[in-house]
Amino acid sequence: MNMLILYFSLPIFLFMIGVMVFVSYRKHLLSMLLSLEYMVLSLFLALCMYLFYFNNELYFSMVFLTFSVCEGALGLSILVSMVRTHGNDYFQSFSILQC
Repeated sequence: MNMLILYFSLPIFLFMIGVMVFVSYRKHLLSMLLSLEYMVLSLFLALCMYLFYFNNELYFSMVFLTFSVCEGALGLSILVSMVRTHGNDYFQSFSILQC
């Protein structure tokens, strides 16, 4: 039973590390996007472990991966447009009121 608790607490630990990195590196948009992708991968690991444990279908994991790829593509397009308009990915040089 203790091994099962340890087995299911690993994705939670990985997700919390991703949240700490997301909060601490908030100056650059690229580092924030990378930490978001890390959190998505830890959630995917938790989802796969949950579905394997209860012998459910894994089709939902493919839907989750599809949405995470769309999220990554949207984030990269925002990063490219921000670098083209402002020259860098710092949040200090970007103001939402200047649009």
